[in-house]
Amino acid sequence: MKKALGLTVATAAMIVVSGCSKKMNQFSADYFNCNPNPLEVVGTQVPATVTGNVPAKFFVKNATVTVTPVLVYGNYQTSGTPIKYQGEKVRGNDPVVSYDLGGSVVIPANFAYTPEMIKSELYLEFNVEQGKKQYVLPRVKVADGVIATAAFANAGTVDPAIAPDKFQRIINEKYSADIRFLINQANIRPGELKTAHMEAFNNDLKAAHADTSRVIKELNISSYASPDGSLEFNTQLAERREDNTATYLEKQLKKDMITEFGELTAQFTPEDWEGFQKLVAASDIQDKQLILSVLSMYKDPEQREREIRNLANVFEALADEILPQLRYSRITASVDVIGKSDAEINHLFDTDPSKLTVDELLYAATLTEKPARKEAIYTAATRLYPNDFRGFNNLGMVKYEMGDYAAAKACFAQAQKLAPNAPEVQMNLGLIDLLNSNYDAANRYFGNAAGLNELGDALGVYYLKKGDAAAAVKAFGNSKTNNAALAQILAKDYSKAKSTLAAIATPDATTYYLMAVVGARTNNSQALTASLRQAIKLDPSMAQRAAQDLEFSKFNLSGVLN
Repeated sequence: MKKALGLTVATAAMIVVSGCSKKMNQFSADYFNCNPNPLEVVGTQVPATVTGNVPAKFFVKNATVTVTPVLVYGNYQTSGTPIKYQGEKVRGNDPVVSYDLGGSVVIPANFAYTPEMIKSELYLEFNVEQGKKQYVLPRVKVADGVIATAAFANAGTVDPAIAPDKFQRIINEKYSADIRFLINQANIRPGELKTAHMEAFNNDLKAAHADTSRVIKELNISSYASPDGSLEFNTQLAERREDNTATYLEKQLKKDMITEFGELTAQFTPEDWEGFQKLVAASDIQDKQLILSVLSMYKDPEQREREIRNLANVFEALADEILPQLRYSRITASVDVIGKSDAEINHLFDTDPSKLTVDELLYAATLTEKPARKEAIYTAATRLYPNDFRGFNNLGMVKYEMGDYAAAKACFAQAQKLAPNAPEVQMNLGLIDLLNSNYDAANRYFGNAAGLNELGDALGVYYLKKGDAAAAVKAFGNSKTNNAALAQILAKDYSKAKSTLAAIATPDATTYYLMAVVGARTNNSQALTASLRQAIKLDPSMAQRAAQDLEFSKFNLSGVLN
């Protein structure tokens, strides 16, 4: 019995010594799982979570293990954030793994994506401290990488916001003058034809007729009677005022030799209750609210007049201040001002840009698709109109589209000095920061541009860069761009992505490559290979990318890539 007991105690002592003093065995790849596997770009990062199940009798009690995720690609490697686990007898604050029972470990990893990572492998490295000893265990591979579809997000393809011109080919102007009548009379008094307003009207009409850039589209006469007296009498009175005004106008047109004009129309209003109500509401007449309440209570014209006449204390004020203003004819001329034609604007830019207004110059830039001509036009606008922010903003837009981002930034900065709160400038400065990965600054600028139509695509790319595909899809809306389709792919809405890509007006190599990705993710090998061939035809470098792209790893592309 003692011998047996002695053997038992000795064995236990050996186990204790073994559990505390022996070196840690190497970890096995079978202990670990990585999510996702293969790795995938999210925004601008490659995130992963490695979980491990350490078996019993493995984790030495007096050992501390530092686990470091390492992404290896080509001749390079990038280390993630180390995390420590300790045995039961270590004095420390790190998570403990039991020797007898084993335990679970979680190793988060995150790497800033670079294109070289498209063909890579994720390893775990193990550094052990055990008492005064330090040693390294063999590293283990836990995942392949990287699916880099999200890296196609491209702020450089977003259209900057243009500050629009206000050019109008046809601008309508209206001239008018009133002829006033005495109570119950329809004859035009000579003095009414010599008022400053009437003389200005006649002069404006003659000038419009003489100007080849102006067209008199319509002349209109509207005659009125005040709402005192019977409706029958007022109807006749307003009609006579219309006839007399029309006779006068026809004579005046003949006298001024105005022979070319559009339609001459005329109408009369027997009792101008609407004008009466407006004048009363704007007046300082005592008890005007009482008068307005009568108008709202009674709709019959004669009853309205009776009720108002019963207000004897205010009717005298109405007769003196309000009713005389309602006995008139108004003559109105509608004149179209015809602006320069496209040909004239282009010719003037080529010969003498100084003869163009700023809005004509800005409009001229919309008449060409040639970046160099747009640049020249906007440069002229900044020279001739240096205080108008639109020229600088739009010149920056052209520089941006040409890929000269430093020049674009300088132009946008000058535009901001002239118009600090212009939403177009705010969005465009945000695009510059988005390109430079200054995401917080870009977000602030985009917030200042809220409501701008062009903002959706910029916000969509911002959300793609932040790894929020759902928000990106919402921001893009119905946009038909590679970036919008990419957001739909990342959100796993492949049907919508396919529709978006098919609707892109000028598809490029990226468009077809994304079509190939949709084919891969929907297991449509025919669509994949056809799209990939087209992508490589437009950009041969796509072949090398496709050869490494894990999106296509389960397909045989030898006939496409060779």
